[in-house]
Amino acid sequence: MDLSGLEALGRTECLRLLAGVDVGRVVFTIRGLPAVQPVRFALWQESVWFLVHAGSDLFGPAQDGVVAFETDHVDADLSAGWWVTVLGRAGTVPGRDLPPRLPGLSWQLPLPVDVRCVRIPVEVVSGRRVAT
Repeated sequence: MDLSGLEALGRTECLRLLAGVDVGRVVFTIRGLPAVQPVRFALWQESVWFLVHAGSDLFGPAQDGVVAFETDHVDADLSAGWWVTVLGRAGTVPGRDLPPRLPGLSWQLPLPVDVRCVRIPVEVVSGRRVAT
């Protein structure tokens, strides 16, 4: 328990929680400023996977950029909840190297010309839970 009354979560628990949700936020830098974009994602082989349009602000940072990824679940009355943050180097994945169809994501091969699949390996992960 930390000074705020929050329970620190280990890697295994963080990965378990990540696997149980399908919407998160990618935090990246664009033109020197922080930006956040929600995405549907899947966790597979200790990596976060999502699709991005080639013309979007997120596309550039997804090309070998260091990003953060965050997801959470908090009860409406704020009495219970958790959040998990992942840090890693994002990279686009060629169509031939895409994983099998993942829960929460649906892609048909080949992907549309303007869509890329992004992978963020879970290099660093941390999480907290509201202690009840």
